[in-house]
Amino acid sequence: MSVTLSSVRRRRARVAATFTAAAVSMALVTACESADSAAPAEDGKPVTITFWGWAKGTQEVVDAFNASHKDVQVKFEAIPSGNAGGYAKISNAVKAGNAPDLFNTEYGALPDFVSQGAVQDITKLVSDDLKAKYLPQAVELSTLGGSNWALPIDAAPQAFFYRKDLFEKARITSPPKTWDEYRAAAQKLKKADPKARIGTFFPDDPGVFEAMSWQAGAQWFTAAGDTWKVNLKNPATGKVSEYWQKMIDEDLVRVQPSFSQQWTASLQKGETAAYLGASWGGGVLTGTVPDTSGKWAVAPIPTWDGQPASGMLGGSVFAVSKDSKKAKAAVEFATWATTTPEGIKARIASGTSSMFPAAPALVPVAKAAFGTDFYGGQDIYSVFIDGGKSIKQGWQWGPAMGATNSAIKDSFGKLTNGGTIEAAIDAGQRATVAELKNRGLKVAE
Repeated sequence: MSVTLSSVRRRRARVAATFTAAAVSMALVTACESADSAAPAEDGKPVTITFWGWAKGTQEVVDAFNASHKDVQVKFEAIPSGNAGGYAKISNAVKAGNAPDLFNTEYGALPDFVSQGAVQDITKLVSDDLKAKYLPQAVELSTLGGSNWALPIDAAPQAFFYRKDLFEKARITSPPKTWDEYRAAAQKLKKADPKARIGTFFPDDPGVFEAMSWQAGAQWFTAAGDTWKVNLKNPATGKVSEYWQKMIDEDLVRVQPSFSQQWTASLQKGETAAYLGASWGGGVLTGTVPDTSGKWAVAPIPTWDGQPASGMLGGSVFAVSKDSKKAKAAVEFATWATTTPEGIKARIASGTSSMFPAAPALVPVAKAAFGTDFYGGQDIYSVFIDGGKSIKQGWQWGPAMGATNSAIKDSFGKLTNGGTIEAAIDAGQRATVAELKNRGLKVAE
């Protein structure tokens, strides 16, 4: 089968535009090759796959797999996290024809890799029984146009981490259940201690704001026919934007880079009393402020009406690169790493990870491997379980989230110098539309 460069570009554009099953199947340069073309080595030696990733505990997972498998072995290379250079490294390797067989990507970046033709359709290797092992929301985010493009590793329901002692000092008797209560708690904390703030708005991480918009019911991207509708400026996002702008304007939250020295120092000094994060944030706090052990607790993320609802802040998948001839072996490893107790134990036992497995049956394994002393013995995974169930379905990431996030991040950087959240969302809308048009896609607003 002969494939011209122009035809490949047209096919990839159609994938990005619609994600229909037919278009996706034609998107890849390797469309002539079956995703399950990998076969056992004829010389009796194991099939060796290459794998790139950055998540904590990955080396331990690979070591455990290699020790327990004879037919497949994994050669792992640690790369920077996605936004810190990992995605660029993967994209460049795909273009150069020397990409690994398997790599990690976040849910939000997967559609972009699909639209680039960088990953394989692995539908033939993903049975209904396998899909049933994962949270429906995780399957939804790794399925585009009815085709499976990745296997979920974890989910990342939002959660609210707070200092019990500082809340008690401010006479806040229970964690806020609504965003109105969160604002009232912020006012009480500041009144009790002028230096205290309830949380932090991270100007360098649009993902937090996106999770808040997701929770509020926003739909930033939808595909209809051959057209992408880009709608960052919707009423739900506007409500979130207005709320956080007011919190910033009234100095009820700090504006500091995520996980920066400033943020860490404010936690250590007790000047920041809470953290709006996700399930994996449990391990972050344990490693960031170990001397505050026993003072923290976890509660569901506040909602607009007090009813359980969550977006997803992070979460990642295993994707098979387009040129890999070892898709079957790659999926075998990815399946083992995401659906077996041994795979989850290896990842969490490596340190202080509090990852929430995308496979609900393995949550008890993760829970048993994560120590609870830091949270005063609280069963924090029960909060994550409820949060996982409440992740709103229907959210779709766009095919150019790099451009979207870069524009929002740049504008967020001006928040302490006269910039506004609304202006940042406007910038994200404009940049996204421009990028999609630049790729030759049809766009509606």
